[in-house]
Amino acid sequence: MNEADALDIVQGAIWAVLLASSPAVVAAMVVGISIALLQALTQIQEMTLTFIPKIIAILLISLVSAPFVGSIIMTYSMTLYSRIETGF
Repeated sequence: MNEADALDIVQGAIWAVLLASSPAVVAAMVVGISIALLQALTQIQEMTLTFIPKIIAILLISLVSAPFVGSIIMTYSMTLYSRIETGF
């Protein structure tokens, strides 16, 4: 294994992590922005108001997107295992 192979493995790992975490991050952003807009419109400045809706949204999105995240992790794992098996 040389430097190019190591960089390719790390790049694939970073890409897999970004894709796998994207549904939860997008859900948290959407809920956060909508609650911030609601707080700005109603002038309710409660700091703890954003936590519970974000947690619920992330849990629901995690349940819905579990097959997507699993397929990403499985694809990366199979690619990595095949590269190990063939000697890179």
